[in-house]
Amino acid sequence: MHAYRSHTCGELRQSHVGQSVKLSGWLHRRRDHGGVMFIDLRDHYGLTQCVFDPDFPAFEVVERLRTESVITVEGEVIARSADLINPNLDTGEIEVRIKEASVQSEAAELPLPVFGEPDYPEDIRLKHRYLDLRRETLHANMILRAEVIASIRRRMVEQGFTEYQTPILTASSPEGARDFLVPSRLHPGEFYALPQAPQQFKQLLMVSGFDRYFQVAACFRDEDARADRSPGEFYQLDIEMSFVTQEDVFQAIEPVMKGVFDEFADWKGKGRTVPDGPFPRIPYAEAMSKYGSDKPDLRNPIELVDVTEFFADDSKTGFGIFAKIIKGGGKVIAIPAPKATETQSRKFFDDLDKWAKKEMQAPGLGFARLRKDDDGNVVSQDPTLKNFEAEHLKAFLEHVGLTDGDGIFFSAGKKSDAYKLAGAARIKVGEDLDLVEQGVFRFCWIVDFPMYEWDEDNKKVDFSHNPFSMPQGGLEALEAAQSDDDLLAINAFQYDIVCNGIELSSGAIRNHRPEIMLKAFEKAGYGPEVVEAEFGGMLNAFRYGAPPHGGIAPGVDRMVMLLADAENIRDVTLFPMNQQARDLMMQAPSPVRDAQLKELHIRLAPQVKDK
Repeated sequence: MHAYRSHTCGELRQSHVGQSVKLSGWLHRRRDHGGVMFIDLRDHYGLTQCVFDPDFPAFEVVERLRTESVITVEGEVIARSADLINPNLDTGEIEVRIKEASVQSEAAELPLPVFGEPDYPEDIRLKHRYLDLRRETLHANMILRAEVIASIRRRMVEQGFTEYQTPILTASSPEGARDFLVPSRLHPGEFYALPQAPQQFKQLLMVSGFDRYFQVAACFRDEDARADRSPGEFYQLDIEMSFVTQEDVFQAIEPVMKGVFDEFADWKGKGRTVPDGPFPRIPYAEAMSKYGSDKPDLRNPIELVDVTEFFADDSKTGFGIFAKIIKGGGKVIAIPAPKATETQSRKFFDDLDKWAKKEMQAPGLGFARLRKDDDGNVVSQDPTLKNFEAEHLKAFLEHVGLTDGDGIFFSAGKKSDAYKLAGAARIKVGEDLDLVEQGVFRFCWIVDFPMYEWDEDNKKVDFSHNPFSMPQGGLEALEAAQSDDDLLAINAFQYDIVCNGIELSSGAIRNHRPEIMLKAFEKAGYGPEVVEAEFGGMLNAFRYGAPPHGGIAPGVDRMVMLLADAENIRDVTLFPMNQQARDLMMQAPSPVRDAQLKELHIRLAPQVKDK
């Protein structure tokens, strides 16, 4: 028999009854029942209940041990009586009567418990992550993560993609977040950077004649922690394809995304589904007007309605507050609340108004409750609609699609502010009214992002999403734009993939023609010298024949978060940092020896203390 185990702790079944077996694992839990001791022995594969009789020496060996000690046991598999079967355990029909036991490693007093998974301070959990990872939920999440990545790789290869590895030490990039810099020993005063993403390399692969590239890529950004992104590093499914249109990218990626989510939808018996058919394509402008967000959760049936025109004339509404906002160029956006008047008290409406003021730092949310009057007409006694002319109110209710028993909220202000609040209110109203569909993953593509946006701080037009995307209409559209408004009307071949309100990725058809790239930057106020200085490597490559190409990079961490139904990225990451970007377990970052700094030609400046 093997030195440590003949079977794993998740392997034994009724068919093994009568066999002599050897198991090794962690002492998960111990229970004494009238002199007989029961322990749950745990390894990576599961739990097995073991029985220790006081007549055997094994009893004394294990009795004194703390939980989480590592032991090896030998004994006979016996069947549990019918009334003691544990249907929630794979090994629940059997137990092992132990005759011999040996200690492989004795555990000291634990800084945090493993059994039961009680809430514990995060700093202790991260400092002792190796214990935290023994807990059932986290352990299962990490297995899920590994299986998801394996599924992704398999599906990408089946789609005709080939995995390539791009450099980790590269040049500093002017894009997006701050770089992590790595000093060069051989080149004093110069630095490498860890890649924020393999963006330029994957495009250069297309220029090099490769096609249908993918990589499960580590990306590094020196940015603050967020619930959906770990500080320091994250992983994405990086993809690029040559000779493709936007629709070609969608056709290649949808089967991978749907297949992965289909495969793990019922993980842990959650019974979730992914609707059949193509993912909906929603133009950016439509997403903003219907949902107040370019990351819409399509499980929520509420759609926003622009009702500005109905409040412009206060002689018809008797409500001058909104009319004044509209005269100043603002908007009034309605958030329908189906059946809210019928099912909720006045407190529900007041609480939403308080939420808007406290959580969104907004002036508030107007609201109206709809009921039939004695004549059978749908009216409201709340100030927003109370003084509407009868015909005007009738037309308004037809426009928003509401009737007796419904409620409605209003967000008013500058267009961007009004939609921002309305989008957040849509989410909250949907959740509070229990309207959000459960047990389903609803994907969509957001398409037709604007190429440019207005930079209010600098009072100029600038790139809105990705400056390296191909503008729709190409060079002709850029040359035809004679004003800021013309530029703001140009869309790009840019797209996001969204699932249940979570943006999984941004992507684009790339601008592969140098003359279009230079013109696009020129229109945003950047001369050719800027483009040459910042992106000369890629621009020069394009001058030697570049294929039309495009790609996308779905976030692996976010995909696993959705599938694991986790609320924080740390719950699906093996060894995460804390909110201050510190690894409490490995004590990183940390000071280094003076000799190391000298070798790297680095001298530390004195720290300036904040006054």
